[in-house]
Amino acid sequence: MEKITLPIKGMSCAGCAVSIEKAISKLEGVSSINVNFATEKAAIEYDPEKISISLMNDAIKKFGYEISEEPVAAFFKNTDVKLKNSECSVLTQDQMAKNGKLPVSSDCKKQDVSSKNRQTKAEGLKLNKIKVMIVFPVALIVFILMMWEIAASSYSGIPRFLIPHELYSIILFILSTIVLFWIGLPFLKGLLNFIRFRAANMDTLVGIGTLSAYLYSTFILFFPGLRESLGLPAANYFDVTIVVIGFVFLGKYLETNSKIKTGEAIEKLINLQAKTATVLRDETELEIPVEEVGLNDIVIVKPGGKIPVDGTVIDGNSSVDESMITGESIPVDKKAGSAVIGGTINKQGVIKFKTARIGSDTMLSQIIKMVEEAQGSKAPIQRFADKIAGVFVPIVMGIAFAALAIWLIAGTRSLQFNEAFRFGLLSFVGVLVIACPCALGLATPTAIIVGVGKGAQYGILIKNAESLEKLHRINTIIIDKTGTITRGEPSVTDIILNDGSGNEINILKMLASLEKSSEHPLAQAIIRRANAMGTGFLKVKNFINLEGMGVKGEIEGKVYFAGSPGLMSSLKINYDDDLVSGITKQGKTPVLFADSEKIIAAASIADTVKDSSRQAVKELHKLGIKVIMITGDNRNTAEYISGIVGIDQTYSEVLPGDKAIKIRELQKKGLNVAMAGDGINDAPALVQADVGIAMGTGTDVAIESADITLLAGDIMKIPQAIKLSKRTMRTIRQNLFWAFIYNIVGIPVAAGLFYPFWGIFLNPVFAGLAMAFSSVSVVINSLRLRFAKL
Repeated sequence: MEKITLPIKGMSCAGCAVSIEKAISKLEGVSSINVNFATEKAAIEYDPEKISISLMNDAIKKFGYEISEEPVAAFFKNTDVKLKNSECSVLTQDQMAKNGKLPVSSDCKKQDVSSKNRQTKAEGLKLNKIKVMIVFPVALIVFILMMWEIAASSYSGIPRFLIPHELYSIILFILSTIVLFWIGLPFLKGLLNFIRFRAANMDTLVGIGTLSAYLYSTFILFFPGLRESLGLPAANYFDVTIVVIGFVFLGKYLETNSKIKTGEAIEKLINLQAKTATVLRDETELEIPVEEVGLNDIVIVKPGGKIPVDGTVIDGNSSVDESMITGESIPVDKKAGSAVIGGTINKQGVIKFKTARIGSDTMLSQIIKMVEEAQGSKAPIQRFADKIAGVFVPIVMGIAFAALAIWLIAGTRSLQFNEAFRFGLLSFVGVLVIACPCALGLATPTAIIVGVGKGAQYGILIKNAESLEKLHRINTIIIDKTGTITRGEPSVTDIILNDGSGNEINILKMLASLEKSSEHPLAQAIIRRANAMGTGFLKVKNFINLEGMGVKGEIEGKVYFAGSPGLMSSLKINYDDDLVSGITKQGKTPVLFADSEKIIAAASIADTVKDSSRQAVKELHKLGIKVIMITGDNRNTAEYISGIVGIDQTYSEVLPGDKAIKIRELQKKGLNVAMAGDGINDAPALVQADVGIAMGTGTDVAIESADITLLAGDIMKIPQAIKLSKRTMRTIRQNLFWAFIYNIVGIPVAAGLFYPFWGIFLNPVFAGLAMAFSSVSVVINSLRLRFAKL
């Protein structure tokens, strides 16, 4: 068996994914298939000896879908040589077949295919944007005029149109023709697919309703004599065609717009990888492409340089910013024997390390792989409207044709043929018109548009409707510590004087003066505290940076030291173990300040809790949501922060890959899990979660991986987003009720079911009126969201 992920073209709704899965899963040799509507890709496990990609393509082409590219890896797994990035090229299947083993990098191919697909999507989105800008204003104006006409028909005090009915009908005919056969072409294809293959979805429902209204209206407009002889009313339904397609197409555009950035998180992760590395070979420093770095090579990284691959330090001291991997803001001191991770930044000294993991084995590559796998494992949401359409369309068609047939067969026994035909035709069109999914098409888009706009007012950016749909079911939320619960940068929380006496301001002034020449992040935290207190700085002579331990310098003729407890031990300066232990148990880092004889003071430095974190957790508890904190930080820090905020459960010292594993474990227990984070290390977990929530102050990768972004990184927006989701989904359910209630009540009446008993008959005029009222109900109900308080 072989596993492969293929891009699919032509999907327009969640129902399309189901159709593709059904078509391919029936083929012999296909073990499993998972079509992801969000990423427009299909993950397939198949036996290449029994089934080919081209046969799979043939199986879905007849439904209007197509496999857009076939990766090189699917054909040639034993590639021995890799080309440089500059030599990347997209090769045809014929070229691949001729060459056998191709010296093509799979990373090269992935980048080319990804770039080509993004360009195609961007061009399609640009065209659809033009269509929306044309059709939506027209649909909105026609909708207003339609409501005006309905109101004028009901109340004599409202004036009728100044435009003659015949002229207005001609204008609507021209507009509806353009809208239906240009903008509405995908819906007509959906109807055609239903006729050919019995594959119904939302497009089918829109296509059948709008085309029926258009054809009937065209007949009424251009054959007035025949219309009069049949006794049919002069009313037409061109406006129905325009309004339905206009609003539904807008909803589809907004959905497509939110999906266009799918995969950008992967691209940004790939861009974090170093392009070159400086290696030591035969006592000579050589700068080579990172692809050429081998195992056990000696790599040199200078200050500010990016560490190219994973390895172990063999010489030098420095501090390394690992926040992009671990999410922790405080750089980690490195010395001989310390592990370094590819993609992290060397902040200070020169280090040499021996490579341990290269290529796809590095931690960053593994994170990239996990994000890709998590994206592929996400099952597409089956929209309620698409599920209903699969059953509703054939039922409506059956009722419409049955009504026509019954009137022609049974009606002629008591009525003349012309009269029976008139009732049959009115019933047929009435059923199709009242079943026309204007309200159904408006139900979700209008609520989503208002809900997303409401969220934006609160600084809650929602990527797509699926995010809202899933968020309201969340019962467990996992929150990263650094940058989410905490501020994400170190700051001085306390200055503890050793003997309890002395002037704190003066001591801070001396300590900050000594640290001013250091580039270490802990030193910067002390300097920020001094600036905030307005202490000023003293002149320091003979400054020495004691790499990996601290600093030394003379102030007013006296030697002072600042640094770690290890530095003080090496200087044989005694310090209070209980003091240091008390600081570290609170999850803080101690910086000791001393002269040549004794400890003068200790500065406690920590990543402090955001003011809103405690209140946000309380709000989440009120919503019945369990809150779990997960962090790569040490146990003391995690438990201290957890206790302050009121977290239900804490996982500490968790590696990036393990975060996604923890989420999978909770999901297997049946929990609906949301993940909130801001670091690159959070990307796999954000994608694995049912809903990923990124802090707007975090990395681009985290934001692109998430479904929802909270501006300004305010954690209080998490409960607000969940409240918004619940209210939006409640509105959608209400909208769907109003969208279908008119159909449920109106279709039997339009079919003439009650005419033989009580003389009740719903002709297309009133069918259109019922359809319009259902639309008004849906729009008004959606607008109520604007006034909701979160």
